[in-house]
Amino acid sequence: MAPALFNPRTRSLVRGNIIVFASVAAATLLSRFPHLHATLWLMLPVLGCLLGMADTLRCIQKRWNLYHGGVMFCLYMDLMAIMLVLFFLLYPYLVWLGEA
Repeated sequence: MAPALFNPRTRSLVRGNIIVFASVAAATLLSRFPHLHATLWLMLPVLGCLLGMADTLRCIQKRWNLYHGGVMFCLYMDLMAIMLVLFFLLYPYLVWLGEA
């Protein structure tokens, strides 16, 4: 019997966080971070972050308790990760922003 982490039909907060962290790591490697390069391969980590956020969102409960607050904290972390990956994706195309 496989653990809940590998079963996509069960809710797993850990799986959502691992997907988001792996997507941010992949985006950092694909963009060659200090010297950002324009590549559309960064759409895959964006989709990975969205998938991880959706998986985290499945874990939210109707009544508020500390677990619900922890899931909300993870959702805010996922939102910041999505913004970071979108920055890696869009910044090289904004040439006018880099001119001083």
